[in-house]
Amino acid sequence: MLCVMCARVSSGVCILCSLCVCTLRRLCNRMSEGDSVGDSVHGKPSVVFRFFTRLGQIYQSWLDKSTPYTAVRWVVTLGLSFIYMIRVYLLQGWYIVTYALGIYHLNLFIAFLSPKVDPSLMEDSDEGPSLPTKQNEEFRPFIRRLPEFKFWHSATKGILVAMICTFFDAFNVPVFWPILVMYFVMLFCITMKRQIKHMIKYRYIPFTHGKRKYKGKEDMGKTFAS
Repeated sequence: MLCVMCARVSSGVCILCSLCVCTLRRLCNRMSEGDSVGDSVHGKPSVVFRFFTRLGQIYQSWLDKSTPYTAVRWVVTLGLSFIYMIRVYLLQGWYIVTYALGIYHLNLFIAFLSPKVDPSLMEDSDEGPSLPTKQNEEFRPFIRRLPEFKFWHSATKGILVAMICTFFDAFNVPVFWPILVMYFVMLFCITMKRQIKHMIKYRYIPFTHGKRKYKGKEDMGKTFAS
C-alpha cells in the first residue's frame, strides 16, 4: 500500500514538473521572440529601442545627403586626420593605435584600387564582367571592390575610433615608434608594388574617366528646301 502511494505521489510530481517546464519554455520563447525584434513582453517597442532606431535613421539620412559632396567629405576626413596627428604628437603616445590605423587605411586603399571581380579568377571562364584590355573594346566602367563612399565612410570611422582610443591609457602601449614607421613604410611599398604588378599584368587602370564621345563631321554642305 505504501509503495502504491509513493508511486502515485512520484507520478504527480513528475506531471507537475513537466507542466512547469512547458510553461517556462513557452515564456522563454515569447521573451526571445520579443527581444529579437526589439519589443518588450507586452509587444510594444521599448524606449531604448525606439531611441536607437530614430538615431540610426537620422545618421543614415545625413549620410544620404552627403553622398554627392565628394570633395567636402574628403576635406572633412583629412581635417580629422590632421587633428588626430596633432593630438598624437602633443601627447607623445598611442603609437600602436596610429600604426593600426595606418594598416587599416592601407587595406581600405588596396580594396579601393582593386576590381570587384579578380581578373586572375576569370581568366579561364567567360562568366561575369571583365575588364577592357583593348582600346577599341566596348566601354565598361571600372567596378571597385570597395566603392568610394564606403571607403570614405570606413576611413572616417577609423579615425574617430582611433581618436577615442587616445582618451584611454590602456591603449598607450610603450613602443619604439621609429620601428613602427619603418614597418609601415616597408609594408606600404611591398603592397603597392604587388598591386601595380597586378594592374600591369591584367592591363587595367583603377579609374574611370567616362565613356569616350565621338563627334561626327560637320555638315559643310548646303541644305535644300523641299
